[in-house]
Amino acid sequence: MAYKGTDYYMIDELLTEEQRLIRDTVRDFVDKEVIPIIGEYYMNGEFPKHLVPQMAELGLLAPWLPSEYGGSEIDAIAYGLINMELERGDSAMRSFVSVTSGLVAYPIYTFGSEDQKKKYLPKLTSGELIGCYGLTEPDAGSDPGSMRTYAKKDGNEWVLNGAKMWITNANIADFAVVYARDIDSGKILGFIVERDMKGVSFPEITGKLSLRASATGEIVLEDVRVPEANRLPGVDSLRHPLMCLTQARYGIAWGAVGAAMACYEEALQYAKERIQFGKPIARYQLIQMYLVEMLNEITKAQLLVYRLGQLKDSGKMRYPQVSLAKMNNVRMALNICRRARSVLGANGISIEFNCMRHAANLEAVYTYEGTHEMQTLIVGRDITGVEAFRCD
Repeated sequence: MAYKGTDYYMIDELLTEEQRLIRDTVRDFVDKEVIPIIGEYYMNGEFPKHLVPQMAELGLLAPWLPSEYGGSEIDAIAYGLINMELERGDSAMRSFVSVTSGLVAYPIYTFGSEDQKKKYLPKLTSGELIGCYGLTEPDAGSDPGSMRTYAKKDGNEWVLNGAKMWITNANIADFAVVYARDIDSGKILGFIVERDMKGVSFPEITGKLSLRASATGEIVLEDVRVPEANRLPGVDSLRHPLMCLTQARYGIAWGAVGAAMACYEEALQYAKERIQFGKPIARYQLIQMYLVEMLNEITKAQLLVYRLGQLKDSGKMRYPQVSLAKMNNVRMALNICRRARSVLGANGISIEFNCMRHAANLEAVYTYEGTHEMQTLIVGRDITGVEAFRCD
């Protein structure tokens, strides 16, 4: 499952030949195309958009889709490995793919009309179109039920007003999957809002200290007229956008393992080479303890997502299980990034090394697509049968 040094329980032997080939292909892409440049893009606060055609050519954009829509119908474990390797490079790369796959392609494929599938999905997988996902609002983060973006039917069109916040890909997207409340029925509806529709804008969010190499923006809707043909016919409640978040969280759970692997490998190599008091710091007991603890947590996380992938492929995966994996693996990865930074000492804060960049990225991943605390409460409700989201 992992490159030399992090596959301590030989999970690689559990993978199929196709899964290993997919993983190794993405690993090679990350090593050659992402890692050499990502530090510069991170510092500049810019997404390396020029890599999108290469990712599309490698089949990384919604690869689970049927071939008729441009996908290659890969299994859940192979898709997880893609996310793991991409985040080994940077969270921005995994975010782009998981948003495209889980938050844009998934709702169109699952809830869209056949015309919508044919119009958008092949161009998403080819990289010709970039999409984003509009659910989170300035005042409705963990509580999407308090959504204030509204849709009003007017003949054969819908008029949308509202705003979405912290939207990955927004400022580079050609269209957005946007959720709004029907002002008459109160139902949550889904719409495909294209960039050139009058009244919609996608302002970039700047000044980020996390996910700096990811494109992040807002979606502002001011009397945007969306034709009925662009409404997702299968969406009529909040349950449907939440189903999309489950798909995204699945990719995040795998991706976090990749970030942890990158930091552990960096710390291990550094510990072998860094000489202090006449010997490599890897010879000191505390450093060995740190490294063993890191590998221990990575190994547990690898086994967790591998089993989750098996459950997904067999149709047995439940969304609280995904919440558990996201909650555990992101926290694990963030702790490992911090520990790796400690092993590297002052050098750990330099962009020449990776751990500080990964740590900063994971601070956002810890929160987005469902905060760590909300994932905890989802699992808590599942095991107790009692909801603790509200304090009445």
